[in-house]
This record gives sequence, C-alpha cells and structure tokens, in this order.
Amino acid sequence: MSLVTILPFIVLIGAMFLMTRSAKKKQQAAAAMRNDMQPGSGVRTIGGMYALVKEVHDDMVLLEVAPGVHAAYAKNSIGAVLADEEYNRIVNGDDGHDDDLDLEGTLVPDDASSLIDADSASEGSKIDLGKKPEAVSDEPADAKADTDTESADAEAEAKSDATSEVKAGGKREAKTDGEADAK
Repeated sequence: MSLVTILPFIVLIGAMFLMTRSAKKKQQAAAAMRNDMQPGSGVRTIGGMYALVKEVHDDMVLLEVAPGVHAAYAKNSIGAVLADEEYNRIVNGDDGHDDDLDLEGTLVPDDASSLIDADSASEGSKIDLGKKPEAVSDEPADAKADTDTESADAEAEAKSDATSEVKAGGKREAKTDGEADAK
C-alpha cells in the first residue's frame, strides 16, 4: 500500500480525535460550572428559564422560579450559572445604574396631525395623491356619460348573445372578459 492511499484515513481519524477532544473539554467545563453552583446563585436552565438556586444535591437542584415557588430540576438541565449583576439585570430589569432618565426633551405626539409643519397646514394646499385629472374633451359631461352608458349596454348585450349561442348548441371561439369556464 502506498502512502497516498493511507493518508485520507489518517486525516479522518485525526479530525475525529480533535472534535471529540474539544467536545470533552466543553462537557468538563459545564460539569465544573454545575458543581460550583451555590445556593443563592442565579441560573438559566437549558429551556431558557431564569431562577435562583435554593438547594444543591448530587443529581438534583431545587430552584426558586418565582417568589415562594420551588421546582426540582436535574443538575444537567442547568445551562449557565450567572453572575449576580447579570441575573438582576435580566430578571429584575436593573441595569446597574441609578441615573434617572432625562425625559424633559422627549415628547410623544398624541396624533399624527402634530407631525406636520404648521405653515404647510395653514396654506390649505391640496396633497397630490397620485391621481391624474381626467383629460378635457370637447364633449360635454352629459354626452360623455351617455356614451359610457351606451358602450356598457352594448357590451352586456354581446355577452348575453354569446351565452344564448352556447346554450343553443353553437360553439364559441373565445370568451369575453369576466366569463368563466362552465364545467
């Protein structure tokens, strides 16, 4: 056998060794973290729940999930032991600073009318909503309305003729707009 044939197997075995070694280190670090838990520590479970440690046993931990509410968890279900500052920041919303926020300059309007400039609102100008004015034609408005009505009547009549033709057994070449296939 040549070295070229054996080399891929050696590389594969080396990669597997390195991956298992790093995984073992992570497991050992997690076990050490769980063993160093003390009553009163803030923890996060692997499910994402934050709680305080009340009692630590060999394979079990008693957690206070809410004031006066205790729950027993497996020690392996603890995802992280948190520092006191971090636990208080997350659970109680404390940011660790006692500074009061300066809210004097921040105003939230009650309605949208206060968001526009007073000058532009007083001018009374119309807002362009993207509609284009109708083209001016030579016909008066009444004549144009009559033309629109006549074209709508002619279209409706054509549809009814096509429908009666189909009912009578004749074949139609194409459908008009708005018609669906009858099955």
